[in-house]
Amino acid sequence: MKRTIRVIGMHCANCALNIEKGLRNMPGIKNSDVNFTTEKAHVEFDEKIVSERKLLEKIKELGYSGEFVVPSFDRERHIREREEKEVRRLLLISIVFALPAFVIGMFLMDFPLRGYVLLFLATPVQFIVGRRFYKSAWASLKQKTANMDTLIALGTSVAYFYSLYLVTQDVMGETYFETSAVLITFVILGKYLEARAKGRTSQAIRELIQLSPKHARIIANGKEKMILIDEVKTGDIILVRPGEQIPVDGVIISGDSSVDESMITGESIPAEKFRGSKVYGGTLNKHGLLKIKATRVGADSTLSKIIRLIEDAQMKKAPIQSYADTVSAYFVPAVILISLFAFCIWFFAFRQTLSFSLTIAVSVLVISCPCALGLATPTAMMVGIGKGARNGILIKGGEVLEKVNKMNAIVLDKTGTVTVGKPTVTDVLSFSSIGEGEVLSLAASIEKASEHPLADAIVEKAGQEKVRIYAVSKFRSVTGKGVKGVVKGKEILLGRPEWFGEIGGKVRSKVHKLESEGKTVVLLKSGKEFGALAVFDVVKPDSADAVARFKQMGLETYMITGDNERVAKAVAGNIGVDHYYAGVLPEDKSRFVEELKKKGKNVAMVGDGINDAPALALADVGIVMSSGTDIAMESGDIVLMKNSLMDVAKAINLSNATLGKIKQNMFWALIYNLLSIPIAAGALYSLGINLNPMIAGGAMALSSVSVVANSLLLNRAKI
Repeated sequence: MKRTIRVIGMHCANCALNIEKGLRNMPGIKNSDVNFTTEKAHVEFDEKIVSERKLLEKIKELGYSGEFVVPSFDRERHIREREEKEVRRLLLISIVFALPAFVIGMFLMDFPLRGYVLLFLATPVQFIVGRRFYKSAWASLKQKTANMDTLIALGTSVAYFYSLYLVTQDVMGETYFETSAVLITFVILGKYLEARAKGRTSQAIRELIQLSPKHARIIANGKEKMILIDEVKTGDIILVRPGEQIPVDGVIISGDSSVDESMITGESIPAEKFRGSKVYGGTLNKHGLLKIKATRVGADSTLSKIIRLIEDAQMKKAPIQSYADTVSAYFVPAVILISLFAFCIWFFAFRQTLSFSLTIAVSVLVISCPCALGLATPTAMMVGIGKGARNGILIKGGEVLEKVNKMNAIVLDKTGTVTVGKPTVTDVLSFSSIGEGEVLSLAASIEKASEHPLADAIVEKAGQEKVRIYAVSKFRSVTGKGVKGVVKGKEILLGRPEWFGEIGGKVRSKVHKLESEGKTVVLLKSGKEFGALAVFDVVKPDSADAVARFKQMGLETYMITGDNERVAKAVAGNIGVDHYYAGVLPEDKSRFVEELKKKGKNVAMVGDGINDAPALALADVGIVMSSGTDIAMESGDIVLMKNSLMDVAKAINLSNATLGKIKQNMFWALIYNLLSIPIAAGALYSLGINLNPMIAGGAMALSSVSVVANSLLLNRAKI
């Protein structure tokens, strides 16, 4: 069983690691992933061994609170606003007391009863505002771990209690009440800015949740009735007026309109819809009055699946994140040891004052920032995946980003990927006494029972020409060759020219001519009489441009098709791929991908997810051009909601941009800590550079905010 839990009370990435570790140690837990940025835990467990209540109890035992997630925009917004309001309240309290403490402590050395006034001002900040740090640090200590709150609690406590000792014992010396108060204020300010920025990283998914309509107007017993969206059932007839959102997925049974599907596909131009067209819940009906029959409702709707897919993707960690997690696990204990070591060196070896040595120790504790390291990957992933979703590109997690960055070959399935995927009959030929109309009639009769992609085109052409459709007996499909059956007492064969062995020169030359034009030819044989039909699938307008983009990216391009050599060559020449392979049957596609991988290629496979699902699964990166079907949504690592090959190039650009932003964040977080900790420890003291703990605290707060802000710049990236 899988459940998602909203975790309340996490203050840093180490909190998420501690919860993750605590849950995984429970019996019956198969896996747990906790994301500090989304503040959610995804838990997979055996409900026979551990109950849902036990999961929440464990989270409480770890020092946090949790609740099971119910998808609701209003609920999400309420929780975000409540948390932001609480941090803002603490920040105001902190500023009210810390600001006068800073002025008195730094500038008014002769202020009456200065020590006691500072004690009065610092105490509320230390124990009311700072309570959250003590609570979190204590919870971590009970689990024999440490987090960023441990460092804040330690650093400010050293400054506060040392100052308290000086004041109460009337000992001469410089107090640091203002230091502890300002430190906590800086940290809370950082948390407030971070919370606001983190809220923006998940903006895309909130926008999608907000799209979900709350009501639907159904027609029941001839009357209109407004009901809650949760009450709509499959098969209900729904009335949608101009300017209204379409509430659920369905099929138009009357009316025509243009529908804005940009929120699903990323396509800005409204799609023309008429009777029989599919529509998606959350999209906007622009003009006409529509009657829709509901086909998918609730959690089964396309919008719900997209939201679920994005949430799952944002929870999946990129492999690079494991490096950050490993560093974070040892970071806080290492910082505490460095702080203690720095104190001892300055106090015992260099014979500095207790006050100076404590200042060094506190600076080391508060300047270090494991949060920046913990936020580096998830914030960039959330922004990148959200940007993709707004453009109709669904990327399934961080591992996919890294695989895209390594790929050097791309395989394109011809039908439905390079071409439109809607073949039409362009030529009907007769090479004997039977007329062209009869050739079409016999072909349509036998194809009516077939599921081959060309069958629909032939049957549709027969309908347009209004030719007669005969009854068929003994129908059989011959894999990779064609179909056969008995019509009017005669056996009819319809399929690839290769199936028929040697054919006459006139037939062969005509077939070759049609195939050189990029058309697929099927031959019909009735006894000794022959006929032929040519079917053409139009190449998408952007296919050639997309292939050119792939080459600019350094990708080796391949096209595979079940068509013969001449058709494949014509299409390949049209779009400019490096290599093409003809006569590749559906079951051979995965074998082709495997061969490329054996040659050392990192392969992306692009298909429609229907007859190439095994090849997509075997490829390093499977990219699916979706029509909103379940199999397409599940098959690929990247799902494209718009049927455009250029979106493959956009998906690659976005993946590379997101991974690049992750690496920037990781570099900044590591460099910040590697440089700031030695400086705080006094490494540059001989040059006259020594950090005040207040400056150290401000730098720490700024480092986390800067990582989140840098991730948000992804929204401006051109793909």
